[in-house]
Amino acid sequence: MNQQSQAPAAPAISTPRSATPDVLSPEQAQWVAQVFDATASAVEQVIHGKRRVIELVIASVLAGGHVLLEDVPGTGKTALARSLAQVIQGSSSRIQFTPDLLPGDVTGISVYDQRASVFEFHAGPIFANIVLADEINRASPKTQSALLEVMEEGRVTVDGTAHEVGSPFLVLATQNPIEQAGTYRLPEAQLDRFMIKTAVGYPDDAAMMRILQGHRNEREALQPVVTTEMITQAQDFARRVHVSPLVADYAVRLIEATRRAAEVRLGASVRGGLALVRLASAWAVANGRHYVTPDDVRDLALPVLAHRLVLEPEAEFDGVTAAQVVGQILLDVAPPRENGTA
Repeated sequence: MNQQSQAPAAPAISTPRSATPDVLSPEQAQWVAQVFDATASAVEQVIHGKRRVIELVIASVLAGGHVLLEDVPGTGKTALARSLAQVIQGSSSRIQFTPDLLPGDVTGISVYDQRASVFEFHAGPIFANIVLADEINRASPKTQSALLEVMEEGRVTVDGTAHEVGSPFLVLATQNPIEQAGTYRLPEAQLDRFMIKTAVGYPDDAAMMRILQGHRNEREALQPVVTTEMITQAQDFARRVHVSPLVADYAVRLIEATRRAAEVRLGASVRGGLALVRLASAWAVANGRHYVTPDDVRDLALPVLAHRLVLEPEAEFDGVTAAQVVGQILLDVAPPRENGTA
């Protein structure tokens, strides 16, 4: 993908049409690649030297997923969320998760209107295109569970009434891997709803120099390059990417291998397999292809699968990590020789 630091001009809002509505054309794939590159290059003006992480987050948006960032403070997680919302002309919100945060503080509540004698719904901060759930593991399990429905269904149910949050919608949650005092471990059911888990990490020396020598706030000068309508259209195109039986079989074999691994007590779920294929489809179209290759699946297996594995206590005691298990599985499970073209 393009590594340039200057954001290219936004693609035209008019998109090419396909002769077959349910089949993605090469021209449509190239249009998505332009949208993707314009968005990533714009965000990279603020988050220096982290192109891979930026691309993973944007690909997750195209795939309709959510992101968990496990990283130390001060690495740009908040700036990443706000910058992404800015360049797509979308709304953003930040929820600081604390032990006293209530579910209604996230989803919203119904307030009785005495004049109209009806209950009126007041939307919470979850109603935004990009939602930063900061230090999500500091809230109680009851509050964390308030995110389960909205992350899976894209809606919130309050007092029996469903409220759609709109599209695009991304929950970008953060947690500090170092400081564990006063935190609640995320349950497996909630971890499974995050499409990927990754980290921003510290910038390299060159990026750090650019940050320290900056004379203005890049985020304030950041200009929108695409629209939420374009992102929604790109999401629709990503769902039409061709996944050949060989590529699908490769994903299945990887999922099955996580369940058979000796170090693993609980392997990847069906949702994990769906997340892998959907993200691979978004990754393919972000690269201008209308089909998924085995390399797409292989490149994304680690951020998609590692956080879904529950290791045996003996393996954890021996210092084995889920990332190591996934890495070994990628070595053991051979990819198909064919490329997966339509």
